[in-house]
Amino acid sequence: MTKIFMLLCLLFLAFSGFVNGSMNKKEKNHDDIKLFELKKGDLTLKVTNWGATLVSLVLPDKNGKLGDIVLGYDTPKAYTNDTSYFGATVGRVANRIGGAQFTLNGTHYKLIANEGNNTLHGGTRGFSDVLWKVERYVREGDQPLIKFSYHSFDGEQGFPGDLKVTVSYILGKNSLTIIMQAKALNKPTPVNLVNHAYWNLGNHNSGNILDEVVQIFGSKFTPIDKNLIPTGKFSSVKGTPYDFLKPQIVGTRINQLPKTNGYDINYVLNKGKLEKKEGLKVAAIVMDKKSGRVMKLSTNAPGLQFYSANFVKNDKGKGGFVYQPRSALCLESQAFPDSVNHPKFPSTIVTKEKPYKHVMLLKFSTNVPHAFSQF
Repeated sequence: MTKIFMLLCLLFLAFSGFVNGSMNKKEKNHDDIKLFELKKGDLTLKVTNWGATLVSLVLPDKNGKLGDIVLGYDTPKAYTNDTSYFGATVGRVANRIGGAQFTLNGTHYKLIANEGNNTLHGGTRGFSDVLWKVERYVREGDQPLIKFSYHSFDGEQGFPGDLKVTVSYILGKNSLTIIMQAKALNKPTPVNLVNHAYWNLGNHNSGNILDEVVQIFGSKFTPIDKNLIPTGKFSSVKGTPYDFLKPQIVGTRINQLPKTNGYDINYVLNKGKLEKKEGLKVAAIVMDKKSGRVMKLSTNAPGLQFYSANFVKNDKGKGGFVYQPRSALCLESQAFPDSVNHPKFPSTIVTKEKPYKHVMLLKFSTNVPHAFSQF
């Protein structure tokens, strides 16, 4: 009788993992991992259902020459072994949770630690390491789009409650919109979804981004301790290497940040400077001088993680090109890191009555803004 009971338990666990998409990397079915293409004018976007990952974005430079501005791999299956989160949808809670634990409504939750004692980007198998379902796919036309969905089960990586998640990529005229949504089905739970694309506006294989010019519309940042966990305080960017209120060349002050070997910090985004049509606040603008490409990011998120690919090393990417530290910029609009342990930070708790919606709007051009014209 005991053997039969154990067998039934194992069958139940296996079935639960299958229906919820909770395969680990050894159990995944490579045949289900696909590549999808969206095309609009001069823009071509490729994504994969593994991790709802942005694989490439091809667009022209100032001379009309096409180039791919996203770091990544040649095949979608290669992303199953990725450790840098290239282009991935990261969750259930992106960035770091200190001590891999939190308390919500009087219940203490212990998470899976995967960076020392902390949880990073959802744990050992976050949303970047699962197979997503394709809900809708329109390759071309007036509004090319693809919509992925994932059911995160109660207790996955230690997080409470079942969660229905969707991610949509939508191409517009010289623009890419990414919409990340989540609905708690039975229990309140923290949610912070991030797109972890690595951008190099000169082309993915053009080397480092130290000459790119960046402007970030954040007057404050959340300082971190030795484990890269926010202290809970807010600091002004004035007089620090984090000051990008006016456009700055990335490489000018990057070596003043030895603790993180470059930029890896969360900005508190200013409330002003809205995109008139979309109602989103402008978070950052990036310009590459050689290619002439300009990217403007707008969002409804309160924060922005600026990361200069400090820990990418000898990573063999597209066409055999080997990526090294500072070979790209990550501009991750987000909730503040470790928000669930800091009552003064904007809440990340999602309930049945309060769903989650995170919007990123990326606009591309070769029209240099006036503030950047001196470079």
